Amino acid sequence: MSADGRIFVKGNEAVSMGAIDAGLKGYFGYPITPQNEIPEYMSLHLPKAGGAFVQAESEMAAINMVLGAAATGARAMTSSSSPGVSLMQESFSYMATSETPCVVVNMMRGGPGLGDINTSQGDYYQATRGGGHGDYRTPVLAPSTCQEAYDLTREAFDIAFRFRTPVMILGDAILGQMKEPITRGVPRPADPAESADWGLSGAKGREQRIFRSLFLAEGVLTAVNQRLRAKFEAMASLARCETFMTEDAELVVVSFGSIARIVKSSIRKLRARGLKVGLLRPITLFPFPAEAVAAVARQGKRLLTIEHNMGQMVDDVRLAVCGIADSAFHGTLSGTIPTPDEYEAAIEAALTGGSK
Repeated sequence: MSADGRIFVKGNEAVSMGAIDAGLKGYFGYPITPQNEIPEYMSLHLPKAGGAFVQAESEMAAINMVLGAAATGARAMTSSSSPGVSLMQESFSYMATSETPCVVVNMMRGGPGLGDINTSQGDYYQATRGGGHGDYRTPVLAPSTCQEAYDLTREAFDIAFRFRTPVMILGDAILGQMKEPITRGVPRPADPAESADWGLSGAKGREQRIFRSLFLAEGVLTAVNQRLRAKFEAMASLARCETFMTEDAELVVVSFGSIARIVKSSIRKLRARGLKVGLLRPITLFPFPAEAVAAVARQGKRLLTIEHNMGQMVDDVRLAVCGIADSAFHGTLSGTIPTPDEYEAAIEAALTGGSK
């Protein structure tokens, strides 16, 4: 620990600390690279904080254990990486429909398939479109630093219980494995009243509560989906982003997560050469900060979306500016780790009209 109270930790450890300090009571997970430091940290430190750690027999078992624990009103979570998160999608749909709050961490790796263990942003569609079957959305937070990994994980639990919904922390191998200093906050005290009006705590002396995602009576599912849609629309209040050197920029790059940090390095180099470029970094991927992106377009600035995939967030950027402008795109394929030099060249090409 430094003199100012900061500690030097990996991104995965920062996530774990944020969850424990948010009042986590149950962690259920299954090992997969590159997020294994999360269950490793939880196994040692969560029991000391009064919580329970369970290594499940599979990712599907883990997410259903989360469902069971969360239905009682306990703060519960799991973590995995891309292939493992894919296995959890059915239960995400059940939890969104039964309004069961929890936190899920996805430290993305290369794909499709088992891919590799290096970084990627190939899960954007899966994360922001719900991933499972049916109509539903879940908040998705995309940290870019270890401090954000800590802070946003803490906040994710508050969002989950505010909206009674699963919330995803979407990171990647870079974020999970890099080390940075963070400032840890004061742990959150337990609050049994948080779920007092809906948690499954035994029906003695009150009407029973039932968690379900199956509604067979005529018109019932329609009513449920109308209520859920209103909730998803209310989540728009969560939208936020970071802007960097956008005030006088002629070209604004839209990028998220660890890739946005690489882009920021490229922008600094281009600024040193006198080129007017900036960055808009979505922190919430759902809800997407569409109004902030549209505001940039209305100012007459050109847009370039940079992602570590074949093009996914760029769809949301283009929807945000539909009828106002368009966005160029530069993608790095999974299996390759992008560099500031590559992005510098792509940004300069977009600025001078030679973009893809």
